[in-house]
Amino acid sequence: MSVALLWVVSPNIEVSSCCGFLDSVREVKLLDSSKFMSQELGLRKVKKDKKQRWRSCSLSTDMMKYSCVGQSGLESASSFPLLSNVLANPAGEVALSSEQKVYDVVLKQASLVKRKLRSAEELDEKPDIVLPGNLGLLNEAYDRCGEVCAEYAKTFYLGTLLMTPERRRAIWAIYVWCRRTDELVDGPNASHITPSALDRWESRLEDLFQGRPFDMLDAALSDTVAKFPVDIQPFRDMIEGMRMDLRKSRYKNFDELYLYCYYVAGTVGLMSVPVMGISPDSQATTESVYNAALALGIANQLTNILRDVGEDASRGRIYLPQDELAQAGLSDEDIFAGKVTDKWKNFMKSQIKRARNVFDEAEKGVAELNEASRWPVLASLLLYRRILDEIEANNYNSFTKRAYVSKAKKLLSLPVAYVRSLVPPSRKLSSSSMKA
Repeated sequence: MSVALLWVVSPNIEVSSCCGFLDSVREVKLLDSSKFMSQELGLRKVKKDKKQRWRSCSLSTDMMKYSCVGQSGLESASSFPLLSNVLANPAGEVALSSEQKVYDVVLKQASLVKRKLRSAEELDEKPDIVLPGNLGLLNEAYDRCGEVCAEYAKTFYLGTLLMTPERRRAIWAIYVWCRRTDELVDGPNASHITPSALDRWESRLEDLFQGRPFDMLDAALSDTVAKFPVDIQPFRDMIEGMRMDLRKSRYKNFDELYLYCYYVAGTVGLMSVPVMGISPDSQATTESVYNAALALGIANQLTNILRDVGEDASRGRIYLPQDELAQAGLSDEDIFAGKVTDKWKNFMKSQIKRARNVFDEAEKGVAELNEASRWPVLASLLLYRRILDEIEANNYNSFTKRAYVSKAKKLLSLPVAYVRSLVPPSRKLSSSSMKA
């Protein structure tokens, strides 16, 4: 299931796969694919014309290579609405819900951002990272990230051009890392990916955050996380979502599905809010802005799930709450049969309503972002939400029809998003809970 790259981008609006990514990378003049040797995790650095060059952005498994590819604003932490505060297990013990677990991560991320920003102000300088190349190569690495973003996320790429150059480049770097991570389990060589391969990818992530990038695209992200208060945990959690895809193809209830949606999509909001920036006029708490970013990721992924039912079923995956399917009188067999019945339509109506509610929660946080970041984020939100309209227009047939937003509708959405992005942060915003 493709990751919904919120805040940063919604890639599946334009392109649903990245099968040609490695080939496109090899065409870049920086990379000399004929002069590197494969190892267990990846490829060594090589020298060309006596100048050190970045490693190629591909990974390899044992046998197969796979392609790289403040209070009074929004809801405060103390009153954050939960789908359910606790869950009772069969033994009668009380356990935290997935939403509470995820919000604990939100609180930690927001706290970390506050600490890092204070530290940066005290030092009045940014830490340097260890780069095996030079500034020219680093600039080329960012440019390559921009090319990938332009190729696979055209609409949002145009929006990033409205940001400051530093923020724009950082968003590109984050996008590319997320894209490459998603390709590990959804790319052309996904069938050869093992848990150990994901462990190696996570180890490479650790090195990246320590200022030891493996290749040119890693170097761009390594520079980004050194300049902005971006924490490693959401990146780790996204990899955990990839692990989940390797071992799990059913979700017994929405609580389980919510955790999955956080892993593969909500994490991107936590990664990118520090780059997007919060408006100096915002009265919202840092936690509440992160919560809105999280909501957008959840909403995007729920939309992906409802759009891709047939595609996922063809791979033996059903990303729908099993208990809610049963309540609607549906089973796995009905999903695999792919028939649009009254039961299916009623089920889809309830799922679409939930997704729209979560989009509404996310939209409340867009006005709290830095002014230069609002338009691309809001455009992404409006365009992705329209996919739900298209599912309805297809008579809820997500088995054989793929809902997409036409170019004309996209163009019409952009000025609407622009006008709405001009609305300044509100001093008082209420936030209702996301209803399951």
